[in-house]
Amino acid sequence: MGRIDEVFKKLVELYNGNGVTTMDIATELELSRANVSNDLNRLCEEGRVIKKSGKPVLYTPVKVEEVKENKSKKKEVKLNTLDEFASINKSLYSAVEQAKASILYPPNGMNMLILGETGVGKSMFVSLIHKYAIEMKRFSKNSPLIIFNCADYANNPQLLLGQLFGCKRGAYTGADTDKAGLIEKADGGILFLDEVHRLPSEGQEMLFTFMDKSIYRRLGETDIERYSKVLIICATTEKPDEVLLKTFTRRIPMYVNIPSLAERTIEERFTLINTFMKDESARLDKEIKVSMNSIKALISYDCEANIGQLKVDIQLICAKAYAEYVSGVKDEIKVNSLDLPVYIRKGLYKEIEHRQLWNKLIDINKKYCIFSNENDEVIFEGDKDETNIYELIEAKYHQLKEKGVDDNKVKEAMNIDIDNYFEKYMQKLQKNFNSTFDISQLEGFIKSDIRRVILEVINFSEDRLNRKLSEKVCYGMAVHINNSIERIKSNKKITNPQLNKIRVENNNEFNIALDILKIIERALDITMPIDEAGFLAIFLTYDNEFYKKEPKEVKVMVIAHGESTATSMVNATNKLLGSDYAIGINAPIEESPQKVLDRVKNYIVNNNIKSDILLLVDMGSLTTFAKELEAEFNIYVRVVPLVSTLHVLEATRKAMLGYELDEILQEMLKVNELYITDYEYNEEVIVKDKIKKLAILSICSTGDGGAKTIINLLENNLNYDDNVVEIIPMNLIGKENIEKRIRRLTKEYKIISIISTFDIDFDVMQLSLQDIFVGEGMSLIQKEIDIETTYIKMEETLKSHLKNVKGESILRNIKVFNETVQERLNIKINTNVLIGVTLHIACMIDRLKDGLKAEEFYLKNEFIEEHKKVFDIVKIELNKLKDKYYLGLNIEVDENEVCYVTKFLLNNY
Repeated sequence: MGRIDEVFKKLVELYNGNGVTTMDIATELELSRANVSNDLNRLCEEGRVIKKSGKPVLYTPVKVEEVKENKSKKKEVKLNTLDEFASINKSLYSAVEQAKASILYPPNGMNMLILGETGVGKSMFVSLIHKYAIEMKRFSKNSPLIIFNCADYANNPQLLLGQLFGCKRGAYTGADTDKAGLIEKADGGILFLDEVHRLPSEGQEMLFTFMDKSIYRRLGETDIERYSKVLIICATTEKPDEVLLKTFTRRIPMYVNIPSLAERTIEERFTLINTFMKDESARLDKEIKVSMNSIKALISYDCEANIGQLKVDIQLICAKAYAEYVSGVKDEIKVNSLDLPVYIRKGLYKEIEHRQLWNKLIDINKKYCIFSNENDEVIFEGDKDETNIYELIEAKYHQLKEKGVDDNKVKEAMNIDIDNYFEKYMQKLQKNFNSTFDISQLEGFIKSDIRRVILEVINFSEDRLNRKLSEKVCYGMAVHINNSIERIKSNKKITNPQLNKIRVENNNEFNIALDILKIIERALDITMPIDEAGFLAIFLTYDNEFYKKEPKEVKVMVIAHGESTATSMVNATNKLLGSDYAIGINAPIEESPQKVLDRVKNYIVNNNIKSDILLLVDMGSLTTFAKELEAEFNIYVRVVPLVSTLHVLEATRKAMLGYELDEILQEMLKVNELYITDYEYNEEVIVKDKIKKLAILSICSTGDGGAKTIINLLENNLNYDDNVVEIIPMNLIGKENIEKRIRRLTKEYKIISIISTFDIDFDVMQLSLQDIFVGEGMSLIQKEIDIETTYIKMEETLKSHLKNVKGESILRNIKVFNETVQERLNIKINTNVLIGVTLHIACMIDRLKDGLKAEEFYLKNEFIEEHKKVFDIVKIELNKLKDKYYLGLNIEVDENEVCYVTKFLLNNY
């Protein structure tokens, strides 16, 4: 069953007679809102689903027997223009009904006067009326809509009347020819007179005569009466009784009032923002990302010139964002609140009623609205994708590091996060997939070339593990690999803080994962970071570690110093959320912490609380309550210090939605950054050492023709990344010394091999043509490429994992260690073992800098005795490496560390 069929099936299940929203289905199926929206639109085109416009858009399934009926009909019944407009502009319902009545009134409709402030959309409303009249067949398809602003000619009454009624040649100075007026041109349609109060009394009298009899004369004519069938719609920003003749207003029975922007609902204003943003997206042919703070400001600022000003303001904001995108200041068209003019940004500081409306409209955990002309619905972005471990780890890791949290505590937190992620991920997969793994079920959201690679990876894994992977692990790996590939293609970093731990604890699975990376790289021509092997290894080991846990209710309890500090925050939260979920316990300054704790315990007992508790506290000894409460009541308790109303609001909302305790705790870490999204500081630019590209030189003695032949052979037989390795042709012909030219290349490249018929005075692997064509030259070059590529990849990995030493410098020294040990032991370390050894030694040096020692090696003495020769060589070289980092005489690379490295090298045999 494809995704579109799953969406239709879920729509049928959820339908209760009122219609189902896109978000309802996306939440149930745990799919992206954009994908579900696309599927529903396709179902509408197929006649299987009916779409009802409005906010939110509702979808209704069509019964199977009705589908055939629908196909025989041309189209489903659509709302007319004015009804559709009223469905998303509730405050204009009365105006719409009046307009409809005026158009349908026999025999020719009623003239209208539209009242409203400047910029409320009077002209737009008239264009909708005209369209409606055509739909209802009151006017022909080609009927005119003539728009005339009386203010344009207010200082020249004769010219104004000439524009309206036309003129005879010589009627006034400058009237050189007979000219038809707008009333004549509007015959059979609508004449819209904006700012009609600027029409002089003489003109009003001529106009009401026309409205009475449909007869008029051009200026200067006395003997000719002309006839025109026109519906007159006028508009004014003034009070009609004060600016228009009574005889004129009596001819207009229908007054239609258009409310100002301030009088309209927040939903309507958001709809207008959505419309204007999509217009700009279409104009720029790019999606526009707008921060939630910017949306709130646009919703609430004082827009004195109404919709017209809102539209212009949005155009100017988008123009500024586009200029920053084009000039390279930003990598996308993004609007943050600091980009807004001050008068718009003031909308963020509105009173409490605005904040309550914001909470109804916008989830505070979202950070951006994405507007695109290609999507009917607005996409909200901000919550980290729960199926994307990379975003979760990266955000959490940098948060903790920036806060100066101890490195060991960072790793501990990372371990908990990664374990929780996989546990939750597998639970989700258990719910979604119950049948045998079928790669075709992933069609529609994973591309065919990636699906083929995933199938190869799963078959390879099962072969190496000598067991079948469960369905949930197969689906989990498939989605995960697809996410990682998309992330790499978007040039986003992948970091796994647990990498070394996973490698040590799951060595076999980690080695298989490293080979999986090679499969993906070969098939898709991309470079996979070593960190990704850590995530894949967890999938390969996860089959027997899947748990089922029932989510528990979480109580949110606020404890803060002061007479009413806690209860004030709780009352504000409960009022905003319309509940009494949060609990507040005040801690007066003069009351001892023990008494406060006793009151908390009494509250738990008296209210029979058995659920987990999230304590939100301000400071001091209140942060220590968790362990005592856990011990006494046998429940889980977590503490968040430095509480604010925003913390309470978000924690309570998540608890009410059924989030688990640790999930809410993680969300609390995000709260502080929710409202600083807009503040994009210019970070200090750090110039990094350029990683040199690898080069293979093909040297020909008679010109570069022979060299290019060798290049073609190498390109067809070697597996490498063009971004990492380059094959360069050279010739011996020329004045400049060949060695000098090669040395010049070393400024930009790291040369790993030279292929030539002559010996070159340069210390690098040199191969003859015979080595390439019939010898082992090709495999030797491939091994060198694999090793050097691995080192390049590991440099980035080590930079993000080490605290006390620089990744690039330690990598160079470990590389010397590896080469020396291989030479002394007369071995060649394979790539997977090389990765393990390098990671282990780097982490070892980092630990030694902190004064930490390795765990005791199992049967250490027996192991040393059995492998004495290798052990002694490794020990000598490790101590040389240790000396380079000035660890001091009192810090030794102990025998346990030497044993671990020795074991890695022995795995190579």
